[in-house]
Amino acid sequence: MVLTYVAPSRGLFGYRSEFLTDTRGEGILHRTVHGYEPWAGDLPGRGVGAVVATEQGSATAHALFKCQERTTLFIEPGTPVYEGQVVGENRRSGDLNVNVCRAKKLTNVRAAGKDENAVVSPPRQLTIESALEWIEDDELLEVTPGALRLRKRLLSGSQRKR
Repeated sequence: MVLTYVAPSRGLFGYRSEFLTDTRGEGILHRTVHGYEPWAGDLPGRGVGAVVATEQGSATAHALFKCQERTTLFIEPGTPVYEGQVVGENRRSGDLNVNVCRAKKLTNVRAAGKDENAVVSPPRQLTIESALEWIEDDELLEVTPGALRLRKRLLSGSQRKR
């Protein structure tokens, strides 16, 4: 079966992964330029929010363990982060500000069953295409030889609230 569509190139960012999921890896996607068309309006954005780091430092397993119940993480424990860096995907719309550098408070009091082992699930690995698909107008993609990082355009949390 062959299906032919005319779609804007900006609407195809990230569609390849969704296409392969829908066809269970059996589909073949071929694109050619049809020509230039007038502006057809805005494309719908993502329905989920971003998880944004509020502190600079190194991400801890304790903080990420607490966050992973509500989010999909993009970083692992020990990753250096800075204020305004996007560290995950919120399952609800709207941004969630989180301190991923928070350390576990240590006390001398020990109780049976109190210590829980912080097991953090593996983070979602971003590619350039998936990161470009994911970002909104208020976010940027940093590409360095060592890493791909997402960040907010305005790093300070107080400036983003305005």
